[in-house]
Amino acid sequence: MPILAAYMVPHPPMIVPEVGKGSEQQIRETIRAYEQAADEIAALQPETIIISSPHSVMYSDYFHISPGKKASGDFGAFRARSVSFTEEYDEPLVREICDIAEARGFPAGTMGERDRHLDHGTMVPLYFIRQKYRGGRIVRIGLSGLPLTKHYELGQIVRRAVESTGRKAVYIASGDLSHKLQSYGPYGFAPEGPEYDRRIMDVCSRAAFGELFDFDENFCDKAAECGHRSFVIMAGALDGLEVEAKQLSHEDVTGVGYGICTFRPGGESEARRFLDRHLKEQEARMNGLRKKEDAYVRLARQTIEGYIRDRQTLTALPDWATDEMKSERAGVFVSIHEHGQLRGCIGTILPTRDCIGHEIIGNAVSAAVRDPRFDPIREDELPWLEIHVDVLTAPERISGKDQLDVKKYGVIVTSGAKRGLLLPDLEGVDSVDQQVAIAMRKGGINAGDPVTLERFEVIRHT
Repeated sequence: MPILAAYMVPHPPMIVPEVGKGSEQQIRETIRAYEQAADEIAALQPETIIISSPHSVMYSDYFHISPGKKASGDFGAFRARSVSFTEEYDEPLVREICDIAEARGFPAGTMGERDRHLDHGTMVPLYFIRQKYRGGRIVRIGLSGLPLTKHYELGQIVRRAVESTGRKAVYIASGDLSHKLQSYGPYGFAPEGPEYDRRIMDVCSRAAFGELFDFDENFCDKAAECGHRSFVIMAGALDGLEVEAKQLSHEDVTGVGYGICTFRPGGESEARRFLDRHLKEQEARMNGLRKKEDAYVRLARQTIEGYIRDRQTLTALPDWATDEMKSERAGVFVSIHEHGQLRGCIGTILPTRDCIGHEIIGNAVSAAVRDPRFDPIREDELPWLEIHVDVLTAPERISGKDQLDVKKYGVIVTSGAKRGLLLPDLEGVDSVDQQVAIAMRKGGINAGDPVTLERFEVIRHT
């Protein structure tokens, strides 16, 4: 049996009267829509309520599914401890999700629980549901820092587990929209905020789930949303099905966007297998990029693919390497992205090898398997890697920030033995102050520490 219905809902604690103490009346339309959604859920009488929450346990490279027989929580953190919940988990369904994930080699499971208490992203939806319906156990799923494609795939796994167990289940995608809609709001205003809300409500009101992949990560960060990945998991749970979508409400009066949509699945539809379509489009795009790669990127890719497949490092430069690659020396950074997200970046400020070509080879291997922020790249990821090679000029000491330009110059910030570097012309880095601050954080340099600045230029090969 497929999932009975799915719901996109927000989770502002102030919507709970004991927390809001009257301020919840600012979002009366959201309350009305929430009650309507809860009435629908009660009529369906689900055996299981699956909730994905941005405020559950979250890892960069793993999806945490809450383990155990049950969990409790309350709104004590919001001065309303009297509003509390004790919920039983659907252990057989959790096991089935984990078993399917393990069989696929997919990074999801019950390991790594840091806090077993229910979070407010889970409890706010339950507040409304439990007023109308007391039945059903829950499954609680956290988000991750993995690409949107992996969130969608997790939704597909959840659906398969629901069908395998025969559960009557509904899916709750908990998530607020932009937190930067009004200058008077708690997070201020950014132009990306209203644009995110407009786009996400349009996409979800049409159930045009394939368009969820089109939201750039940097755009989402600037909009300060917290629900997009949750919505993508939900979309994956409805993959390949006709869907009747209905927008119940959208409000932004507090400076944060709250949207509620309902989704009723219908029959099978090959046209709505959005992940398959997206991956085919990405494959075509990557094939086009490979045809345009210059010798520098071609060498980095050949190095990475050879090392991942055979654990062998190139020792001799290929015949097609340029004269500069064979004879010149320079610092080099190799950056790897997968589905729009950074997957590894390692480089050298000054040359450490006999030529640029060997600098590329050494740093390409390190970026692929030795960047401490990421697991080593796997062979199945190779078709989706987008690679950049930056060749650095010699660093130049400067007297102040006024001699920097985020588009033209990279920066090196040094304080004693600490040093942090940031490349130029990076997406999401829009000011010199931001560029220097990020470089300082990367180098472990505290604000107020005495620093020296150096700048450099790069020749970027893509």
